[in-house]
Amino acid sequence: MSGGDDERPRRSWREIDRMRDGSGHRSDERKPRGKAAEARSRQAAQTYLKQIDGLFAQDGGGAESERLARAVREAHGTAQLAEACVAYRDAVGFPRDPELVSMFLDCGERELVAGALTALAEAHAQEPVALGAGFRSQLRLLAEDPDDEIAGAAEDLLGA
Repeated sequence: MSGGDDERPRRSWREIDRMRDGSGHRSDERKPRGKAAEARSRQAAQTYLKQIDGLFAQDGGGAESERLARAVREAHGTAQLAEACVAYRDAVGFPRDPELVSMFLDCGERELVAGALTALAEAHAQEPVALGAGFRSQLRLLAEDPDDEIAGAAEDLLGA
């Protein structure tokens, strides 16, 4: 064979690599190697999705919700507690977190107390919430309240 015009030029390794990079055979997506890495990846994805869902849940209104919850915590034990609870309720709705509900129960405003008990009962019906000893004591006191709606809601939560 002589070096005629019909011979193809020999490709360099650089040209071969460049051709491979453009092919459909190579993927830039990194996949976990092994079953343990796959499980960790799946768990990380689920955790991430739960965090994202929390931003859009009723209690998880993002930074604004956190700011208002902090304001309720800071106002706990002061005359401004009811005002902070109203601001939280108006922006986010009634809390479903037992800690915040407990603070709402301390505010002394009938509408806020009843609404917080109802919201906690709804949350508890969807997914049981662990109620601490202090919170249960607070519910026992409210079960003796002269307002039948508040007393009934507190009794229902104690029985759940």
